[in-house]
Amino acid sequence: MATPEQIPGQEYDYEALPSNYGLGRNMLAGAFAGIAEHSVMYPVDLLKTRMQILHPSTGGLYTGLTNAVSTIYRIEGWRTLWKGVSSVIVGAGPAHAVYFGTYEFVKEMAGGNVDDGHHPVAAALSGASATIASDALMNPFDVIKQRMQVHGSVHKSIVQCAKTVYRTEGLQAFYVSYPTTLCMTVPFTATQFVAYESISKVMNPSQDYDPFTHCIAGGLAGAFAAGLTTPLDVVKTLLQTRGLAQNEEIRSAKGLFNAAAIIKRQFGWKGFLRGARPRIISTMPSTAICWTSYEMAKAYFKGQVDN
Repeated sequence: MATPEQIPGQEYDYEALPSNYGLGRNMLAGAFAGIAEHSVMYPVDLLKTRMQILHPSTGGLYTGLTNAVSTIYRIEGWRTLWKGVSSVIVGAGPAHAVYFGTYEFVKEMAGGNVDDGHHPVAAALSGASATIASDALMNPFDVIKQRMQVHGSVHKSIVQCAKTVYRTEGLQAFYVSYPTTLCMTVPFTATQFVAYESISKVMNPSQDYDPFTHCIAGGLAGAFAAGLTTPLDVVKTLLQTRGLAQNEEIRSAKGLFNAAAIIKRQFGWKGFLRGARPRIISTMPSTAICWTSYEMAKAYFKGQVDN
């Protein structure tokens, strides 16, 4: 990795981005991070989606994470674990480019890069702004992904799935879960960014490029945020897969509060924790991969500019 020439005795602070660094490089680094994160952890994400389905078909009933893996392997084969991955690859690149581009821009505007201590408000604000912008782009791809992940899905490609959803449910089907998604991702991302910045400050006070710090801080921050927002993720999954539900009440779910009421009525409070384990298991390495990939690409581009 290229690094800038340094004055003897002076540490290389890759966070101190030069004026000619450019927003485009942050967006490119973000796209790289998004594709890496979603591609590697996709099978676990599929397991999470299936375990959150409230009334699955007979073949989609699982007693736990291990049972889900063995059942899918025995009945459907390993390739099923990657069904729909093209949707997140196509969507994650642009969405994460917007995500990290917005994050760096808002963080700079909010004074989060000023070297005078910790800036949790700037971190939370930049994280919330980033997810609002990126989710508007990613939500349709997320709907397609989950429609292809559920057991018994007949969709063969993301194009065919998108056409079917549009023809049978209309354009609104791609955004019916967007308000719920924001209710989940805004606190998730704000919490994750504050935790990531806080842990990074403790582990790496000098803010030098350190892959170990970025990996550990990213993983811990993601796991913490995922655990807190699992109930909203269950609601989001219900809304995004309602068109495939066998239960009529779920098929007619209208929004956040209606979906939450259905979950409470049919499964009690424990229904909001469905899929919590695979969600945390998938999110922890996902955010570790995402932050490590992003910071690596960011440091590389910083080095290229300085050279």
